Amino acid sequence: MKKYNIKNYKIYKEDLKYAIQRIPKKSDFTLYTRKELKVLFLPLVENVARKFSTAQPASGVLSILDLIQIGSAGLSHAVERLQMDTLMESLDQEKTIKSFLSKRIRGAIRRGIDTNRADMRIPEHKLNEIRRNSKNREMVMMFFNSIFLSIDSAPYNNDSMIYQIPDKSEPYNTGLLNSYLMGLLKKHLDDREYEVLRLSYGLDCEKHSAKQIAEKLNIVGASDYVRVSELKKSAVQKLIDNVDHSQVLDYL
Repeated sequence: MKKYNIKNYKIYKEDLKYAIQRIPKKSDFTLYTRKELKVLFLPLVENVARKFSTAQPASGVLSILDLIQIGSAGLSHAVERLQMDTLMESLDQEKTIKSFLSKRIRGAIRRGIDTNRADMRIPEHKLNEIRRNSKNREMVMMFFNSIFLSIDSAPYNNDSMIYQIPDKSEPYNTGLLNSYLMGLLKKHLDDREYEVLRLSYGLDCEKHSAKQIAEKLNIVGASDYVRVSELKKSAVQKLIDNVDHSQVLDYL
């Protein structure tokens, strides 16, 4: 993760404080210009941004200042979409406008993170689907399903949560995997399961065929593909069963 410049951050805070002080206070938010609203709610951007983790597995290379910058752009777009007639009818204008802006600032930051962290190749619509299931085991299943399957393909068997690994998928970014995914594999899988997934997906190496994996791991039998496939299925299922959803949230 990039480190942010503390000096630049202090300058930003002072400039913002001065800009807000220059705006005359009004009892009705609809009386502010859109330009004034963009300045008044800049502190909201930082509040939202600081709720996101800036650990490398979670944000890739983005610092808190990067998140604030992305969120500020989201704020600007959101203010332009404000419907003043609706706001005028609200009994609590500040609560209404904060709720509207926060949702869109949060969305902008998430999209920014997803874009800069695209090495994992989980598309935005998949990430949003996973987040909507953030309080149950299905979230963990969807997370690993999205990683281990090609991006937009459906689960091989949604009921049994058994997944096939597509040969056409591309190797993942080893730097990000070493800091997150590889750690989960090492923690929850035995050596053979770990090696099967590592070699099958090409996590930090070239992808291997079932036959190559069978040879490396001394797997013998009538069908090396069937045996390797079974090991892959059981390894992914073991991750789903043992990884806590909070660990997935750390990434999301």
